[in-house]
Amino acid sequence: MRLTYQTDYALRLLMFLALHGKERTSIHEAADRYRISENHLMKVTQRLAALGVVDALRGRGGGIRLATEPSAISIGAVVRAVEPDFALVECFGVDNTCPITSACTLRGILDEARQAFLYVLDKYTLADLMDRPRKLRMLLSDQARAAPKTSV
Repeated sequence: MRLTYQTDYALRLLMFLALHGKERTSIHEAADRYRISENHLMKVTQRLAALGVVDALRGRGGGIRLATEPSAISIGAVVRAVEPDFALVECFGVDNTCPITSACTLRGILDEARQAFLYVLDKYTLADLMDRPRKLRMLLSDQARAAPKTSV
């Protein structure tokens, strides 16, 4: 199973905002620090604001920040809200045309695996992702971005 970039960006943005506490920051700054598309991050921000997880304010003195404490933001809830679907195989979807669906047990097994995946995510909050804030700040700093990349 693979999550979409939208979900990946949503989780990274939430971590970035958690580092800033109550201080507002910009989508531009977050996109720049993560080296990702500002347009994509704008869409993600709009989705998170609609969910009530991000507080977005336009205009002078505006910016984005978390709308609630990191400990109140469930990773599982964010993933469910942002990920477009969890149709792992065709028979999960509404347009299922698989001829063996009625006799196949694979759907049940994959559904159990999907539920287990989400169950694990439900055990964690944004606060749990922030156990190394100094390291995260350092990795997202101007100095770290300016350093030449090394190949291994």
